[in-house]
Amino acid sequence: QVQPVESGGGLVQPGGSLRLSCEASSSIFSINAMGWYRQAPGKQRELVADISSNGRSGGSTNYGDFVKGRFTISRDNAKNTVNLQMNSLKPEDTAVYYCKIYACSDSTCYQYWGQGTQVTVTS
Repeated sequence: QVQPVESGGGLVQPGGSLRLSCEASSSIFSINAMGWYRQAPGKQRELVADISSNGRSGGSTNYGDFVKGRFTISRDNAKNTVNLQMNSLKPEDTAVYYCKIYACSDSTCYQYWGQGTQVTVTS
């Protein structure tokens, strides 16, 4: 099974913090990038943050404009794990957060999605 496993979602007040974690399958030989997307009910899925996990992908990070400065993405290549530290949370951050793994084998690339973890920000 290559589906990523997410954890860390929950219920917090505005201004609070959460830390999301995602572990990719150890069977994946090469992971080019790992990241987080989110989707609220009836809304489009949007990028939260993405980070490269090997030299092929360039070793860079990307953030959605709406979270930059509040969220921080990090990785552990040895554990095939990506984390998202979420600070200063706002009600509009409420969504299901999905982990995405982008992996390439030779010239063929695949993307794998986690089942999602709920983040709810409310007063």
